[in-house]
This record gives sequence, C-alpha cells and structure tokens, in this order.
Amino acid sequence: MNTSSNEISSAQKASWNKFSPGWKKWDALTMAFLGPHGEAIIEHLKPSGTEVVLDIAAGTGEPGLSLARMLSGGKVVLTDLAEGMLQVARDKAAAAGVSNVEFHTADACDLPFEDNSFDAVSCRLGFMFFPDMQLAAHEMTRVLKPGGRVATTVWASPERNYWVTCMMQHIKRHIDMPTPPAGAPGMFRCAQPGVLSGLFAAAGLKEISEAEIPCKLDCGGAQAYWDMMTEIAAPFVAALSTADEATVGAVKTDVVTSMHERHPDGAIDACGMVIAGVK
Repeated sequence: MNTSSNEISSAQKASWNKFSPGWKKWDALTMAFLGPHGEAIIEHLKPSGTEVVLDIAAGTGEPGLSLARMLSGGKVVLTDLAEGMLQVARDKAAAAGVSNVEFHTADACDLPFEDNSFDAVSCRLGFMFFPDMQLAAHEMTRVLKPGGRVATTVWASPERNYWVTCMMQHIKRHIDMPTPPAGAPGMFRCAQPGVLSGLFAAAGLKEISEAEIPCKLDCGGAQAYWDMMTEIAAPFVAALSTADEATVGAVKTDVVTSMHERHPDGAIDACGMVIAGVK
C-alpha cells in the first residue's frame, strides 16, 4: 500500500480499537440488525464439511462464527484491522464453544496468507472502508482457491438508510463538517449498483451477482438510538467532540425529535446489498 493508504489504515485501526467497547456493549442489538447481511453471505457461500473460510473485517465475529458452526472438520479464519474488535469476537467464540476458528489482525489490502488458501471469503460491511478497494478485491481473489466463492455486503443509498442519515443531517445543521474527498472511505462509498461488481470483475471473478438486503434497526426508541450511535459511530463522535455542550444538546434534540416523528416505535428500515462471485 502507498503512504496515504497506510495512514488511512492506521487511523481506522486506532478508531475501531477506541470504539470496540461500544460495539461490545451494543453487540446484541447490532447483531440482530445486521443479521440479514450475514444470512445473505451464508446463502451465497454455502459452507460445508472441511472447507476453510476467510472472514475479512470480521469485527465482533459475524458472520464468521456462524460460518464456523456450519463446518465439520473445517475452520474459519477471522481477520480484522483492530485487535480490540477481534477480542470481542474471541470472547464470543469462547462463550459459545466455537473452537474451529482462528483470529488474525490483518489489513484487507495486505492479507498475510498464501495464494489459493481458502475455499470461500466473506466480508460483511467492510469494503467501503478499505483505502484501496481494488487492491482488496485482488487480495481476496489471490487467497481464494480456483472455484472458490466470495460474498460481501455493503450499504445501499443514503435515502434507504435513515439510521445513518438522521445523525448525519442534524450534525451538519449545527456543526461545520469538512466534505471528504471524492472516493474517500465512507458508509455509502459502494452504494451505487455495479461499483463492487466492477471491482470483482477486474480482480478476475466471474458469475458476479448483486441483490438487495432489507433489514431493520430495532433500537427501542429515540434515546437508545442516540446512545448507541454516539458510542459506536466514530465519525459522528468525532464531529460532536468539536462542539460545545449547547451545540451537542441542539443536535441531540433534533435527532431525538426526528426519530420520535418518523419512527416512534424505534424500528428503522434499512437496506444493504450483497455482491458475490466465483474465482
């Protein structure tokens, strides 16, 4: 990776490690929310028997741990940039008695594995954050065995994901946030249909498909939504940290009011995409 990519990765690693306690705290809620993403990946990979699966940007352990439960004699290697996130995954694996797993701190753009090592590769909601997405796609393809399968998920358009844009728009109303450079890592970087398919095709994959994934964040109410987002969402926390108490209070009032008006039951529809291919 070039210097710029290394700097981005280092900043991301520090951020994910910093917020790993928040992800652990909200794990049950976020795993329920993101469950359909894992299910879509599993449906494409269909792991079985003695296969060896690589789960990239594994975070707190899913879908890697679910994939491991489906194997008999096989294993899943979970990787993440942040050791703090992987520690949560380790704890969950130990608590659930899932032993056919390995954990490695690794960058998706520089995977520490030999060519043709894995029968399948999964990556749930990580691609849009990789500094060099084309390099990551090539790395996934490189470590995949011929005939192996890849499945990844990303978020669809901002209009389909108010659980993100609610915080974003109300922060911007009160706080001057710099516009990130075009193509910079971010939640909706892969939202345009065809973006990841093109990257996968350039990396040498075939039989590429895309499909929507509807899901729902059921956070129980506006206050819980605010609490969760300010404990796991690094960009929002960073923006709020630049403001005084009164400004943060104004943002919170707007966010809570908006959530009460649009989603009084605390259930927010969301949408992602699954992109899959074969080497």
